[in-house]
Amino acid sequence: MEKMVILGGAKLEGSVEISGAKNSAVAILVAAMMVKGKCLIDNVPHVSDIDVLIEIINNMGGKAHFVEKSVVEVDCTELSSYEAEYEIVRKIRASSYLMGALLGRFKKARVAMPGGCDFGVRPIDQHIKGFEALGATVTREHGMVELCADKLVGDHIYLDVVSVGATINIMLAAVFAEGVTVIDSAAKEPHIVDVANFLNCMGANIKGAGTDVIKIKGVDSLHGGSFSVIPDQIEAGTFMIAAAATSGDVIVTNIIPEHMEALSAKLEEMGVGVEEFDDAIRIYTKNPTLKAANVKTQPHPGFPTDLQPQMLTLLSVAKGTSIVTENVWDNRFKYVGELNRMGANISVEGRIATVEGCPYLTGAPVSATDLRAGAALVIAGLMAHGVTEIYNLKYIDRGYEGLTEKLRILGAQITRRSNEKKAGPMKTAVL
Repeated sequence: MEKMVILGGAKLEGSVEISGAKNSAVAILVAAMMVKGKCLIDNVPHVSDIDVLIEIINNMGGKAHFVEKSVVEVDCTELSSYEAEYEIVRKIRASSYLMGALLGRFKKARVAMPGGCDFGVRPIDQHIKGFEALGATVTREHGMVELCADKLVGDHIYLDVVSVGATINIMLAAVFAEGVTVIDSAAKEPHIVDVANFLNCMGANIKGAGTDVIKIKGVDSLHGGSFSVIPDQIEAGTFMIAAAATSGDVIVTNIIPEHMEALSAKLEEMGVGVEEFDDAIRIYTKNPTLKAANVKTQPHPGFPTDLQPQMLTLLSVAKGTSIVTENVWDNRFKYVGELNRMGANISVEGRIATVEGCPYLTGAPVSATDLRAGAALVIAGLMAHGVTEIYNLKYIDRGYEGLTEKLRILGAQITRRSNEKKAGPMKTAVL
């Protein structure tokens, strides 16, 4: 078992280049399974979720591999299976996209219920609603979802709740449907736009991605081509918050600043210096005493739920009382007990966390409960007094490429090392 060891107190300074968006890349790799031809996908982060998807594609008769550090070649011309293996599919949440892609290509699919991080109930009812509207029959039993259709026909689909996963899944299934499919109340996240752009580059006809209404006109086939994944909004936000947490001065490069507007505005409200450039943002210290702030997560363009744990960690040392409201997931505060072990003063009631700012955090053995909570604990360790040991690094590895190395370049005192005996941090938060 590996652990991450951080000696806190070092100010982060310098420049860090952001990798491609994990949330975008996993959906694009699945979308490439619908293409009969070779796809070269650039700016792909080398993280464990990508490795799992590459394994899934290869197991199902396609061919996928890294040909360069950040370039994946996918050729699913000979893709032969419409069934994704249970054990490997349950490792990642993005496996849910296999339903839409395989249904679109084969008019049938058999996929295990998705896995990934556990921070609350994540139903697929809106996905199923969309598939059924297109003409598919959906059954669920023994942990598997089976989809079958004689043909798919476009329809007007209104999502009862804004869902990123359902929006992408329906979009995938509709690419080969007859006629026009309209997704109303669609999610607008940047990676949805990126997936639509990828599909259009391969011959799809999708309009309106990034707005409330997406229209997909069915096509007969998709062809191969090249595409570059957008920068990772969440990785960028994580480094921006880490810079603020350590009273540092960091330029975060290879990003799209407009994707960061909700976070930038909140950091400025807290007294952090934010300077925007064409493809970079500088985060610097204006006043070492941070101000309390209230944060409410919302679908894009609101404050991202995937930055909530990192932001709450920063607020734990802000002067005053902050309120963090989680409006996207029903149980995303499981990590709070770990922060409290480090001296934070946070109480949780339902979807609301009340944060009483403390002067500083202290190092302690802690354990990641999910991907973004793991990143939050890294930030906590960077600004804590003393040494912090972080366990369950498998979660962090799912979505951050070279996190330890990037932080060391900025001056962090951080290492990864094997651990023969765990020091006993809590596995779950006590709320």
